[in-house]
Amino acid sequence: MLDATAIDMSAMTAWGEARGEGPHGMQAVLNVIGNRAARPGWWGTDITSVCRAPWQFSCWNPGDPNAARLACLNQSDPQYRVAHELALSLVAGTLVDLTDGADSYYRHGSPVPIWASPRFFIKTIGHHDFYRIGLHGDGK
Repeated sequence: MLDATAIDMSAMTAWGEARGEGPHGMQAVLNVIGNRAARPGWWGTDITSVCRAPWQFSCWNPGDPNAARLACLNQSDPQYRVAHELALSLVAGTLVDLTDGADSYYRHGSPVPIWASPRFFIKTIGHHDFYRIGLHGDGK
């Protein structure tokens, strides 16, 4: 039995973070969630806690315009339906990792976060740059 809360939470997070990026962008966000959940640490211990870790995914931050929209999101939104299907695959363990193990990302063109060292860079997908910083910033 798949965890419905994990499916919904990860689908909402992917929608909130990357709905404008299309299926590949939302899948990449889901990959980051899955990669973090696979390596429990300060960012959470499972899919739901990873999604809701404070200040990790901006769509859940207080005051973010997406936060209020997430509360009323449902299957009538075509982008959410795509995110939900991808989230089903994430929770089932069958989602292909487009990010090559990334555990972090930020929007390309925005101010570069302090953690975004070039040595941890993996790739750009859509408008997001993906990194593997590891649990201790060692890239592992």
